[in-house]
Amino acid sequence: MATMKDVAQLAGVSTATVSRALMNPEKVSPTTRKRVEDAVLEAGYSPNSLARNLRRNESKTIVAIVPDICDPYFTEIIRGIEDAAVEHGYLVLLGDSGQQKKRESSFVNLVFTKQADGMLLLGTDLPFDASKSEQKNLPPMVMACEYAPELELPTVHIDNLTSAFEVVNYLTQMGHQKIGEIAGPDSAALCHFRHQGYMQALRRAGITMNPAYHYKGDFSFEAGVKAIRLLLGLSDPPGAVFCHNDMMAIGAIQEAKRLGVRVPQDLSVVGFDDINFAQYCDPPLTTVSQPRYEIGRQAMLMMLEVLRGHDVRAGSRLLETKLVIRESVAAPRG
Repeated sequence: MATMKDVAQLAGVSTATVSRALMNPEKVSPTTRKRVEDAVLEAGYSPNSLARNLRRNESKTIVAIVPDICDPYFTEIIRGIEDAAVEHGYLVLLGDSGQQKKRESSFVNLVFTKQADGMLLLGTDLPFDASKSEQKNLPPMVMACEYAPELELPTVHIDNLTSAFEVVNYLTQMGHQKIGEIAGPDSAALCHFRHQGYMQALRRAGITMNPAYHYKGDFSFEAGVKAIRLLLGLSDPPGAVFCHNDMMAIGAIQEAKRLGVRVPQDLSVVGFDDINFAQYCDPPLTTVSQPRYEIGRQAMLMMLEVLRGHDVRAGSRLLETKLVIRESVAAPRG
């Protein structure tokens, strides 16, 4: 088995530098860190404390990489992951990819040192460059929530296009013609599918989309506040708004009320996700309910199948959503 000294010789640094690069990567320069990581791969080095697990070729640990650890959408997914992991004797480490640029190599070091058997990706952000040759040295990966066919990974997710179509179609059936959209960021593939569902529902109802009714946010409460302020300030504002997630919808509702606009009498609002807050806001939010706990659980069970060497088909495993009708939608006045 390779030693830290072997790594140090390959990287042209001291053993102390190797230790710092692996355990406290922020204390060494990016150039030195890269040389050490390359040497770790070349030497096949792992710390002695992990030798027993390495002989069994397992660490019983999974890394779950979350786009935003503060987003309440992910809480039930994480609970599903952890419940399935505990049942099978695994530990789950959570990493926030929103902070990844500040801690660039932390997740990758878990891989290099064999401290993780696999990675669950809850978004499309990867903790490495997928084009690099190192990709072949990474552990098994399963994707949840998002669907990125180009990565060719086993995936658990929902049909975002059809789900968005159903909730916007509900607005048109209620009689709404002027329907705005508070979309999420372009970087999230699911937002493209939700926008397509919105457009298809408008076309089904014979409605031409008004470009002024489209706003791009970042899934936050604040984005909903800014968007509805802009939309309601138009000379011909929308009478209903489809939001790509519940947080933006709740922000929009609160700001509309602050501006003296009644929800749903003057403005109907629908969301997406059915986070716990959705049923407790005023008025309770009509939204698309995702089986978030089951998404997490199924992703972890799929990971276990991969780790057992079973042939898990790369691609999509779809779970069902449902439209939850509450009190944030009413027929347009007049």
